[in-house]
Amino acid sequence: MCIRDRYQRRVRGILHPHTSNSTMGKRSRALDMLHPIAEEEKKKHKLKRLVQSPNSFFMDVKCPGCFHITPVFRHAQTVVFCSACSTALCQPTGGKCRLTEGCSYRKKVDGGR
Repeated sequence: MCIRDRYQRRVRGILHPHTSNSTMGKRSRALDMLHPIAEEEKKKHKLKRLVQSPNSFFMDVKCPGCFHITPVFRHAQTVVFCSACSTALCQPTGGKCRLTEGCSYRKKVDGGR
């Protein structure tokens, strides 16, 4: 095999530069870049995913006293109070906010534009 043929085979991916011809057909792992596994994508950093998406979201929090629904950002940095009865709904922490005892929430869907 001449040098030119060997170079063309290496460029096309037929011959790996650091392997011998006996291990030419063996690959360690084939990844499907267009259809990644959902669990692996969720573990990745928000900027390194196939489609960049934030980790934070808005949620509807239901007050335990008056059952009034208030929209709250998941990473809120201030105390959020109920607009109807002034009960504290969540307390800020270093990252995600902590809901008070008895509050329930649901994740808002991105369709209200």
